[in-house]
Amino acid sequence: MIEVANFAVLWVPFCRKYCVEPRSPENYFGMKTQPYAGSMAGEFMRDHRRVRREYDELKVRVDSLSTTIRQRSDAYNSSTKGDGVRATWMADGTQWPGTWIEQVENHRRGQHAGIQVILGHPSCKPQLGSPASSDNPLDFSNVDTRLPMLVYMSREKRPGYNHQKKAGAMNVMLRVSALLSNAPFVVNFDGDHYINNSQALCAPMCFMLDPRDGQNTAFVQFPQRFDDVDPTDRYANHNRVFFDGTMLSLNGLQGPSYLGTGTMFRRVALYGMEPPRYRAENIKLAGKVNEFGSSTSFINSMPDGAIQERSITPVLVDEALSNDLATLMTCAYEDGSSWGRDVGWVYNIATEDVVTGFRMHRQGWRSMYCSMEPAAFRGTAPINLTERLYQVLRWSGGSLEMFFSHSNALMAGRRLHPLQRIAYLNMSTYPIVTVFILAYNLFPVLWLFSEQFYIQRPFGTYIMYLVAVIGMIHVIGMFEVKWAGITLLDWCRNEQFYMIGATGVYPTAVLYMALKLVTGKGIYFRLTSKQTDACSNDKFADLYTVRWVPLLLPTIVVLVVNVAAVGAAIGKAAAWGFFTDQARHVLLGMLFNVWILVLLYPFALGIMGKWGKRPVILFVMLVMAVGAVGLLYVAFHAPYPADFSEVAASLGEASLTGPSG
Repeated sequence: MIEVANFAVLWVPFCRKYCVEPRSPENYFGMKTQPYAGSMAGEFMRDHRRVRREYDELKVRVDSLSTTIRQRSDAYNSSTKGDGVRATWMADGTQWPGTWIEQVENHRRGQHAGIQVILGHPSCKPQLGSPASSDNPLDFSNVDTRLPMLVYMSREKRPGYNHQKKAGAMNVMLRVSALLSNAPFVVNFDGDHYINNSQALCAPMCFMLDPRDGQNTAFVQFPQRFDDVDPTDRYANHNRVFFDGTMLSLNGLQGPSYLGTGTMFRRVALYGMEPPRYRAENIKLAGKVNEFGSSTSFINSMPDGAIQERSITPVLVDEALSNDLATLMTCAYEDGSSWGRDVGWVYNIATEDVVTGFRMHRQGWRSMYCSMEPAAFRGTAPINLTERLYQVLRWSGGSLEMFFSHSNALMAGRRLHPLQRIAYLNMSTYPIVTVFILAYNLFPVLWLFSEQFYIQRPFGTYIMYLVAVIGMIHVIGMFEVKWAGITLLDWCRNEQFYMIGATGVYPTAVLYMALKLVTGKGIYFRLTSKQTDACSNDKFADLYTVRWVPLLLPTIVVLVVNVAAVGAAIGKAAAWGFFTDQARHVLLGMLFNVWILVLLYPFALGIMGKWGKRPVILFVMLVMAVGAVGLLYVAFHAPYPADFSEVAASLGEASLTGPSG
């Protein structure tokens, strides 16, 4: 982080001088064309070459840090007369504070609490840089060179304590930042995301500071946008229907749910306080130790955190403040408090983000959805089929956990808008419906080896009503798609991936939840891997990698059953005659199987691996499979005569009754 801070002294003024977008150097330098503002092309090119060279050198230094640290630590450990402890040594010749002296079991799972202020508070007034010189060839004399505060924080971890992963880290950050800056707003985005628009932090302030209802806004949510997704978006990673349709429409109620990243929060909303319309003007925090923990300094800072229009006074990190910060980062600080339940990010649930936002809506807060161009934040998404399914499994399992917990929308108070309640119920129960979809997709197996067609012929009136309802649903859907600016491809990919999830992932989540309710044991959901093979030159190599896991089996069974059903339908029609009423009935039913195969088309490409690069191979394989099943059915069910004597008798009878010569 020190290396990055040193580079930021050069990079940030360069971005401000030429209005560079995006301001992530890796993404900016990776663009084919690198736009800038201003007419001084020659000066820009000189500055650009210098900054690019500095960035390349930074990457080399950062990549070599692991080797440098290991070599330095080995040298210090060999020259120091110790008791065999393999300590990590820093550049100043001191041991890394996280080194454990006691060689206890699982000691590597522990982590020492530490904090270091790398960049202090910026000045309230603009600070212009220096003109070009021999030491610094870049002219920043008319550029504001201030940098935001940068703090390295390492919370304590000990064996035997549940550190609560991301939610636990965010809660520690919330407490520590209260003593360092106590800013009224907190921005949260994941480590695999970056700020893509320099106005990303200004746009949500328009909602937070709105004089009409801004003080009752708990958070502003941005849509998630992703880089390096395959051009066809095979597994609906962009999920435009959800982000640009569902989330945007919730602005008309209490607002969108919290999505875990790309969010600006109001600090007091994270503290579990009620919105101004429901809370008293004077916040009484005396005796709140059981709720917020034992730190008096932290509790005293909370009223100031509620004042959104105030200047932040820089603090001096002295010994007393360092001790307070260390206390806030200990494992035992949250013991006996409301952290992880009514305060901060929620613990012990896979979808802690949705539940955290639900808690705020239940208290009467509202949220806003903010979409801007270019996108405020961009990140990475899993393009591998297996990893994508595991991601959706974690989301759907967490949704069911929410429904079967105290965060059920049915038990929320009157402050939750009725339609917002329905929206949360839909978010937490959608996997349950897919059990019936899976059963219906497997229903064709009943007539594969039977002469009967188990679906009764519907009445004409029923068909008329069914067509009318389906037609109205799709017309409304088309209006919503047009309103949200969603393309037809996005809509199709959403429909396809929903069916992929409904035939495997969602029923698995229901099974997991049923086991949890019966056994009382928690559910472990695997974290999603979004990294591709760095050694490959193909950035979409992960798309064509097959990782066989049991999660793929239900959808494969559905795929095989419906392929066989199409073949059996064609075989029955051939055996009975294509123009019989029964054959026409079977062929009409076959349209359902074909539609299921169309929806499972991305899944079929995914399990083909590298062969999926040529979709024509898939079509050839499907035609061959359907033809093989049809021929087998005809071979075993064709109406052959019982024996040769019957054939001879029939031939003899025909000759006796023939015309005379």
